[in-house]
Amino acid sequence: MKTALITGATSGIGNEFAHQLAAKGYRLIVTGRRAERLEQLKAQLDVPVEIIVADLSKKKECFALIKKLEEEDIDLFINNAGFGVAGSFLETDVDKEISMIKVNDIAMHILFKGILHNMQESGSGKILNVASSAGLLPGGPYMAGYYASKAYVVSLTRAVAVELKQKGSQVRVSALCPGPVDTEFNDRADVVFALKGISPKQCVAEAIKGIERNKLIIVPSLRMKLACTFSHLVPYPILMKLTARQQKKKLG
Repeated sequence: MKTALITGATSGIGNEFAHQLAAKGYRLIVTGRRAERLEQLKAQLDVPVEIIVADLSKKKECFALIKKLEEEDIDLFINNAGFGVAGSFLETDVDKEISMIKVNDIAMHILFKGILHNMQESGSGKILNVASSAGLLPGGPYMAGYYASKAYVVSLTRAVAVELKQKGSQVRVSALCPGPVDTEFNDRADVVFALKGISPKQCVAEAIKGIERNKLIIVPSLRMKLACTFSHLVPYPILMKLTARQQKKKLG
C-alpha cells in the first residue's frame, strides 16, 4: 500500500486530497492544528490514517515532524498547509502576515527539503507544493504578501525540478497553482472572491492527474489556464492595475 503525507488536512484542498487519495487506496499520514477535525477525517475514510497534530507556523514543530517521519516510506507528499492575508499593505496586521510567511514559505521549505531528502535516499517519490495562480503573476496589490509568498513556492519548485532532473533523480516535484477555490481560505483571508471559484473536488482531481503525468506547474480549470496565458501577453503596468482592481473587489 502506498503512503501519502498531507499537511493542512483539516479543511479545504488538503481535506479533499485525503478523500481522493484514500479512494485510490493510499495509506494516509495527515497533519493539522485541529485534532478533532483530523479525527473526524479519519472516521470518514476506509484506509489506515495516522494523525500528527502540528502547528507549522512554529519552526520547531516542522523539524519535529520531519524527525518523526524519518522511518516512513512516503510515496506522495502534498505540501499543502497555507493561508492568505488581504488588504492594503499599510493596513494589514504584521503579526498575521509574518505567521502567513512562516506557514506558506518557511514550513513549506523545511518540509519540502526534509521529505525530498528521504525520497532521494529511497530512490523515488512525488511532491506537490501547493502554491496559487497568484504565484505566477508579478505581484498582487491588496494581497501583496500572499502573492509574494506563493511566488516563492513556484520559484523554489521550478528550480529544484531542474536540479533533480540534472542529477538523474527519480523523484518528481510539482507546484499546484489554482485560482479561486471554494474553501475556508476566503474566511481566514477576510476576502470575498471576485471570480467564481471551482470546487475543491475539481481542483484536487486535476491536481492528481497532473501529478500522475509529472507536470511541473499544474493550473486547474481551463479558465485559469487561459487567464495565466493571457497574463504573459499583457504589459506589466496594465497587468498590475488589472490585478489591483480584482483584488480590491475581494475586500467587499
